[in-house]
Amino acid sequence: MQQALEMILSEVNPCDSDGEDLQLQPDSDSELSDQSSDEETASPPKKRACLGTETAKDGTVWREEQVGTCLPFTPIEAYAADGEPTAKARRSISSRLQSFLCFITLDMLRSIQEWTIQHARQTEHVHWFMDLPELMAFIAIVILRGVTRVPSVNDCWSANLGNPQIIGTMARNRFQDIMQHLRFDDKSTRSDRAKTDKFAAISSLWGSFVTNCITCYNPGLHITVDEQLFPSKTQCCFLQYIASKPDKFGIKFWVACDLKSKYICNVFPYLGKDPNRPSGERLSEDVVMRLMEPFLDKGRNVTTDNFFTSLSLAQKLLRRKTTILGTVNKIRREIPQSTRQTDRNEFTTQVFSTSAATLTAYAAKRKRTVYILSSMHSVVQTDNTTKRKPNTVTLYNKTKCGVDVMDQMVREYTVRRGTRRWPVAVFYNMIDMATLNAHVLYQACTGTKERRVDFLVALATELARSHVAAKKARKEQLLRTQPSTPSPGKRATCQVKHKCKKNQATMRCVHCYRYTCGKCRRQIPWQCQDCE
Repeated sequence: MQQALEMILSEVNPCDSDGEDLQLQPDSDSELSDQSSDEETASPPKKRACLGTETAKDGTVWREEQVGTCLPFTPIEAYAADGEPTAKARRSISSRLQSFLCFITLDMLRSIQEWTIQHARQTEHVHWFMDLPELMAFIAIVILRGVTRVPSVNDCWSANLGNPQIIGTMARNRFQDIMQHLRFDDKSTRSDRAKTDKFAAISSLWGSFVTNCITCYNPGLHITVDEQLFPSKTQCCFLQYIASKPDKFGIKFWVACDLKSKYICNVFPYLGKDPNRPSGERLSEDVVMRLMEPFLDKGRNVTTDNFFTSLSLAQKLLRRKTTILGTVNKIRREIPQSTRQTDRNEFTTQVFSTSAATLTAYAAKRKRTVYILSSMHSVVQTDNTTKRKPNTVTLYNKTKCGVDVMDQMVREYTVRRGTRRWPVAVFYNMIDMATLNAHVLYQACTGTKERRVDFLVALATELARSHVAAKKARKEQLLRTQPSTPSPGKRATCQVKHKCKKNQATMRCVHCYRYTCGKCRRQIPWQCQDCE
């Protein structure tokens, strides 16, 4: 009997066990049949059964697993909270303007004011000036131009197509004058800074904006990382051409976005080859690690596409208590050769596991296989529908669209306009992102639900309120100082022009102090003294 047991044990494949000690007892056939029937009726997940091992080109050892079995690693504890504003943001936000100033702060506006005045005085007039409320009113008009789309900038002030709110905020010539001189850095030192920083013309302002985005919001469990191409054809050394994008040319930004709220958590531009990146490190891994750096070590998950996803990136993130879920390119060296077969049966799934992640190969169509790499799933199982879709594919489809939806929302009311200066194009993108994040923060801090277009119009009103009030006060002061009647023997031109064009007037309105002709005068009914 002992010799028979040793012969059986020598023929057992270790991949057929579930990690427990094998205990073989020579018992009756009835007991063996009872044990097998109990295993058939056990609830999922199934015991682990290895179908074989395979070594990829880079030396990674993969174990092929049965679908629905427990895999050999335990996932990290997931981040439990939803995305929410930080305590600092909650204390400071009670209005739309305050939420916007969390991202474009007053210090940033003062910096823009300083360098704009400096450029205008060097190129136009030594007494040129722009105060801070006027700069905020300028930004308000930029936002309103994104809400009301007209063919040209002149149409914003036209009688037929113009926006009354824009007309009442600032004169067209003054707006174009500010736009001409708009600057974001000291031009005299830019050439020296540009030797080490291609983004020197706006890097200081951009850095402050990104820091504010990081410190004002705690993202939830799922963060999406992807690229954004901001349309522009300005001449700069880092302009990109991407044939698959609708606008083809533009400035590329790497973006990390909260899945649920579409809040922009972190972003930086692609400026070409980075000399500071360690040699041998992939660009995709460097981008993800830089974007996720403020949010690591908390149990969050990052969703990426096949440009970013790799096994080495999954291992780096796992060491920082962060998981990854994303499609992976089948030509990568760490992918097993057996998964690359093109002729698969439709809706079939193949699962591989390694020490840090699982690889799911799902045939969505007969000759089209999707490869999903995940470090957050310890069990890969299919649903009961016709397509028998794995849970890794289902979750990826739900979490992959964060940046794309954000970009779509930004484009709907974008402030982008044609410009020959790339710093202005970047400033437009900054305004778009700031208004989107401000909308998210305002709703979360105040508990009010508001359409984004209504939020933008109300924000523009709050931005321009101080400048419009000062402009109205100056106008009233000028009207008060003019004489109550014209000089003897002379008549003034009507200043109301409600029902006339150039009528003459000799009397002023008792409320607004403007000269008013007979056609533009309001008729007051005859009243007695008791009803006065």
